[in-house]
Amino acid sequence: MSDDPQPGALVVVATPIGNLGDLSPRAAEALRTADLVLAEDTRRTGKLLAHVDSEVRQLSLHEHNERERVPELLVRIEAGERLVLVSDAGTPALSDPGYRLIAAAAAAGLRVEAVPGASALLAALVVSGLPSDRVAFEGFLPRKGGSRRDRLAELANEVRTIVLYVSPHRADDDLVDLADALGPDRPAALCRELTKLHEEVVRGSLGDLAARVAEHGIRGELTVVIGGAPEPVARVLTPHQLAARVHELESEGSGRKAAIATVAQAAGVPKRVVFDAVVAAKHADAGR
Repeated sequence: MSDDPQPGALVVVATPIGNLGDLSPRAAEALRTADLVLAEDTRRTGKLLAHVDSEVRQLSLHEHNERERVPELLVRIEAGERLVLVSDAGTPALSDPGYRLIAAAAAAGLRVEAVPGASALLAALVVSGLPSDRVAFEGFLPRKGGSRRDRLAELANEVRTIVLYVSPHRADDDLVDLADALGPDRPAALCRELTKLHEEVVRGSLGDLAARVAEHGIRGELTVVIGGAPEPVARVLTPHQLAARVHELESEGSGRKAAIATVAQAAGVPKRVVFDAVVAAKHADAGR
């Protein structure tokens, strides 16, 4: 066990997504001083440990064994050990193993720390040139069936910028389906091999990107950033239409005050505007 004076903890450590120079000194220290490193692929993480001169023992933690290993790992943390969680690349638990363990540790009242660093999600977002103030991260699309169709239908109306991970083996199908569901003119950026020697960011419409991949193919780690759907434009109602809607609600049993409030909220206008429309309609009717 390490001499670290801190109590037992689960330390979530981000690792490079391609360039080893992106590993922070704090992350390297965490990898050297842990009691145990939880790795998605111990062979891949072994190379990273060798890079930082770490001799800490590894234990595999991946989607097929995470659930069964959670209880024993919680016991180790409770006993005072510091367990470092890493994925093959980037930040654990973002479309990678680790979420179940993190959630269980938090629910048990155990200490969970983060050592932030590389993330393909954030790297792609900031180089895409698309709005980054409101973002929806969708991970990987479902591969097929109704769940895929439902997800695409939801994304068609998403007004926030969308970030997706894409497998190079499914990039052709994913981009074609995204262009069909969201519209071929939707602005997008296809980010490939971020931080690596052959890093490439291709910006254009979804239709253009789909055609490019279909024609030339694509290799490497991929992240797609897509501009959100245009905000729906509220239909502007005339005073006559506002008054008619109030009258309709009144005929259905609503009181005038409640009907005016309902119409004002639905139309996106102040209640006074609706009230004035009702009064004007009443005077117009009286003058006929």
